[in-house]
Amino acid sequence: MSTHAGDDAATLPTTYAPADVEGELYERWVERGYFTADAKSDKPPYTIVIPPPNVTGSLHLGHAFEHTLIDALVRRKRMQGYEALWQPGMDHAGIATQNVVERELAKEGKSRHDLGREAFVDRVWQWKAESGGQISGQMRRLGDGVDWSRERFTMDEGLSQAVQTIFKKLFDDELIYRAERIINWCPRCLTAISDIEVEYQDDDGELVSIRYGEGGASIVVATTRAETMLGDTAVAVHPEDERYRHLVGTEIELPLTGRRIPVVADAHVDPEFGTGAVKVTPAHDPNDFEIGQRHGLPSIAVMDEHAVITVHGPFQGLDRLEARSAIVGALRAEGRIVAEKRPYVHSVGHCSRCKTTIEPRLSMQWWVKVGPLAQAAGDAVRDGKVKIHPQEMEKRYFDWVDNLHDWCISRQLWWGHRIPVWYGPAGEIVCVGPDEQPPTGEGWHQDTDVLDTWFSSGLWPFSTLGWPEQTDSLAKFYPNAVLVTGYDILFFWVARMMMFGLYAMDGTPPFHTIALHGMVRDQNGKKMSKSFGNVVNPLDWMDKYGSDALRFTLARGANPGVDVPIGEDWVQAARNFANKIWNATRFALMNGATVEGPLPAPEELTAADRWILSRLNSTVAEVDALYEDYQFSKLSEALYHFAWDEVFDWYVELSKTTLAKGGPQADAARRVLGEVLDVTLRLLHPIVPFVTETLWTTLTGAESVVIADWPADSGYRDAAAEAEIATLQQVVTEVRRFRTDQGLKPGQRVPARLEVAGTVLAVHEDAIRSLLRLTAPEEGFSATASLPVAGATVLLDLSGTIDVAAERKRLAKDLAAAEKEKAQTAGKLGNEAFLAKAPDDVVAKIRTRQEAAEADIVRITAQLAALPQA
Repeated sequence: MSTHAGDDAATLPTTYAPADVEGELYERWVERGYFTADAKSDKPPYTIVIPPPNVTGSLHLGHAFEHTLIDALVRRKRMQGYEALWQPGMDHAGIATQNVVERELAKEGKSRHDLGREAFVDRVWQWKAESGGQISGQMRRLGDGVDWSRERFTMDEGLSQAVQTIFKKLFDDELIYRAERIINWCPRCLTAISDIEVEYQDDDGELVSIRYGEGGASIVVATTRAETMLGDTAVAVHPEDERYRHLVGTEIELPLTGRRIPVVADAHVDPEFGTGAVKVTPAHDPNDFEIGQRHGLPSIAVMDEHAVITVHGPFQGLDRLEARSAIVGALRAEGRIVAEKRPYVHSVGHCSRCKTTIEPRLSMQWWVKVGPLAQAAGDAVRDGKVKIHPQEMEKRYFDWVDNLHDWCISRQLWWGHRIPVWYGPAGEIVCVGPDEQPPTGEGWHQDTDVLDTWFSSGLWPFSTLGWPEQTDSLAKFYPNAVLVTGYDILFFWVARMMMFGLYAMDGTPPFHTIALHGMVRDQNGKKMSKSFGNVVNPLDWMDKYGSDALRFTLARGANPGVDVPIGEDWVQAARNFANKIWNATRFALMNGATVEGPLPAPEELTAADRWILSRLNSTVAEVDALYEDYQFSKLSEALYHFAWDEVFDWYVELSKTTLAKGGPQADAARRVLGEVLDVTLRLLHPIVPFVTETLWTTLTGAESVVIADWPADSGYRDAAAEAEIATLQQVVTEVRRFRTDQGLKPGQRVPARLEVAGTVLAVHEDAIRSLLRLTAPEEGFSATASLPVAGATVLLDLSGTIDVAAERKRLAKDLAAAEKEKAQTAGKLGNEAFLAKAPDDVVAKIRTRQEAAEADIVRITAQLAALPQA
């Protein structure tokens, strides 16, 4: 422990420079093994897995936000004596990574097909080794306390074994199957994508009404995708629609094709929408596919994987959009167009990665039968095994898992976990487990597809711990304590982990709590987007203000499940807070603050000492409760106001008077000051780790705050001392306000007499004078202002401190303006005709202006009355 606080303070630079300490401190923490979790420890476990960032990615504000919250939780639990594991790793990001490498090949004039599958996959691994994982270094910049010795990758050997194991288990349990169904197809990425990877947006399209058939046997259908009519195999109407009852069971001609198609009755059709008749294209629409299944209709695919028309005829070889225009033109020429509406705004699905319009397509794919898995995932929350925080997010979770469709898990890519299924020459299908040999011989071949990226990341909470092997880490750290993630991937990732965790781990859910946070937005609440020009690189802010400033800003905005607006001025304010912590601690050390020895008994302490210790313990209790409720914004606010307002602005200032007097009370104040700073720095550490590490080790001489004990509420409270200091604060605040109103400069000294005899303020007269820059009254003192407050009276002589005539003139001008504003607003509010016509918000604004004017009149009149008489 340090015994030479003043000398220690001398080692601290006069100003805090984050860049000088952050990198060195982080590497020291890693080298000393502070973040390494021991599976054989006797400590209780606390586990959080990192939402694995894409190997293609770099740190953005969303990552920084989420990592700040996770790091705060893990650091606190480590200080509380838990064996804390923050599990790091990256996702192989199948589509995104393959796209990156294919773009590199395109620059060389090559495609993946020129290389072949094996060589292309080798090329991706080479790219990963050279360029992937950039985010790992950026996580270090932020201060992430992850266990780097355990870093995983969703395609490393162990996780690949886990993927093959669970695929085989699901296959054997008949929860994985292969079937031809409508999937979401991206003509750019050339792969199927899941429902939750489709982004819907309103696009300007066209709605074309087309007449099928002739005369009384004709039906008009409307479509936004005229090109799909080439694959129509029926027209459907509602069974109870009298308009078309006579046509049900008959056939009508499909224009441009010469084919005749049936009219079928199906309850899916809404008779109130449009003409009450719909074209049925089973190979290119999910609803039409279901109708086709019910009525035994053929499915005719009219487009290839590039969304190019394949049907023989004049439209063959045209892109879908080119074909749309050409087909509408041909129909128009035949007199088949009944109506055209342009633009027609409607919701259109786009690939979340490349933004290409999705094409529903009939395709043979692998599927997970999610019914029993989703039921278990929903029941785990319903039964209280897993809590979702905030609780109001439960409805969104149930809406999803209770209505989940079977999951298409195959992707037409080369980069990813290849589906472990082999096909034989006689139609055999063999699923191969990780310890099994695939069949050999002529005619056997492996499925060419890979698994959806979310399939492997769904295993993350247990595969990263060694599953399917029964490892010490799996026994120690599963289930995870909490999952911290954004509400935007509640469906992408969280539901997948719940389903797989419960299935693979014998009904044990992957985590006890799901803590959902919102999205980071710009300072105006607008979504950050490159197209908006409001995207912020968090590294720029860390370079400019330090990592602690960014972390504190993000934590301070983190209300559960609510989006977080952030602007640079807020980061600058957080940097000012870090500077305040630095300067106040440096002052305390220079004045002998110490952590040596026990705290003096309460009777040996001043009221200010007892007050701050009481408030300190209350703050510890408050922060603990807020951490347990994942209320990061509120706990950050509590720490900010306690540290800045109560410790730095009040206690440090009050202690200056005690320290100046010397003696036993000064020694006690130094010990209390050391205690308060010690505990405050430990409370702040999980959110602002770098500045607190530097200051705490200097203050205490101990090894590191990372491994220090988390503060505990001693139970000490002193209501009397809190009331006494509250009275002092009231007096100081009121007099400061008066000084400001009178135009006095903050440092300007004013003669004053304090009438505090017989009050609790008597012992604080020196401190009050110091805080308010009040000098002792000299002979001939004559009060020009009297301020009665909190049972005391402060008499001030302002003569000679201000130009009374000029001040009176200025205030009279302000008073006249306020009275004019009041008269104008009163005139409008008294005009019945105006009130009858004006919108409510306009009237409300005028009332607010009137109230402000009235308050100004009261304030300025009081200021005029307080001025010395000429």
